[in-house]
Amino acid sequence: MDTIQLAIEEHIEQMEDLVQKLSSEIRSGLRPAYMGFFHAIDWKEPWLMGLIAFHVLLLLTAIGSRKNTNFQMCLFILCCVVVAGVYFAENLNSLLGNNNSIATQNYFDPYGVFLSVLWSWPLLIISIFILVNTLFSLCYMIVRWKKTELRHRASFSRNKQD
Repeated sequence: MDTIQLAIEEHIEQMEDLVQKLSSEIRSGLRPAYMGFFHAIDWKEPWLMGLIAFHVLLLLTAIGSRKNTNFQMCLFILCCVVVAGVYFAENLNSLLGNNNSIATQNYFDPYGVFLSVLWSWPLLIISIFILVNTLFSLCYMIVRWKKTELRHRASFSRNKQD
């Protein structure tokens, strides 16, 4: 038994070292790319400020309505439908790149990366927040239901014994 526990501990230490090395390599290699991407964008453009305001408003709505599961599900479906626009990101990016009346710079690459990053990532994060919140609500609801069922069985068995 001790040998198994020792082997498990050694394996966990090896996995921790591997994860730490991998995360440090990823951080050191990707950080300049992220910073270059965010520094190249003019964040004072009206359409970008409107997009950010939309995402912040949607996030605040998701946080504010976290107790209302039905509304959260409607909001989740809305986010998923809007995120489905990622499928059309390449076509939409090409269209916006050719019609450069929205932005002062041509941000719209032919592969749809810019639109996917600024439009889809915030929506995915909000959708994940809603999903996790719904799972917690469902767990709480199952616990309440099971407690009620056990109380009902206990009262039923007391009444049956009397």
